[in-house]
Amino acid sequence: TYRWLLEMLANQGYAVIATPFVNTLDHLAMAKNVLSSFDSCLNLIYAQRILRKKSLPIYGIGHSMGCKLHLLIGSLFSLERAGNILISFNNSAARDAIPLVEQISPVIKVEFTPSPKITNRLIQKRYQIRRNLLIKFKDDDIDQTLRLSDLLRLRFPDLVTVKRLNGNHLTPLGQDINWPVGKVYTPIDAIGQWLKQEVYRDLNQLKREILLWLNPLAQIS
Repeated sequence: TYRWLLEMLANQGYAVIATPFVNTLDHLAMAKNVLSSFDSCLNLIYAQRILRKKSLPIYGIGHSMGCKLHLLIGSLFSLERAGNILISFNNSAARDAIPLVEQISPVIKVEFTPSPKITNRLIQKRYQIRRNLLIKFKDDDIDQTLRLSDLLRLRFPDLVTVKRLNGNHLTPLGQDINWPVGKVYTPIDAIGQWLKQEVYRDLNQLKREILLWLNPLAQIS
């Protein structure tokens, strides 16, 4: 899950609204449902006065398929966003994204709605979120961030930031490991702490880049 990443943002003072979704072939319907869930939750938060200031900036953050949903939302619906954080964008065709899809349906062509080609066209012509952080991991064979950056820079040449970080497509899903240390610090404890540091080096770099983009003057630990 994205628990570590979202809790990290919350610990820095950001209010986090997570909107889970069920994968289907109809990505447009998924985008509508995500936006509806977000708006309903935000309205409830305001109604219960959990947040009282309604002028707070709103940022979207998505990983892989989540990027496509944010891009569709920003292209097809009227809304205000201070920016979007798009991690490991993937806009593959169904035959590439779903194992054995061609064997399951060899006669009828199976494709997402909208298709990758139409999605790119929508982004190029209608995407309205001006400020964007795009993150690409070096060991990610299915990432399509560079193609996305070309499309966004046609619309907002000075407001698109691309970061290439160490890691792979699953890096944002990393979880914090609580390694309990006994009363006596042993060599095994030292190895455990070293492994934890190595495993979460990429995840901490991701955290740092996100927080600095959100607030360039922030003090990041």
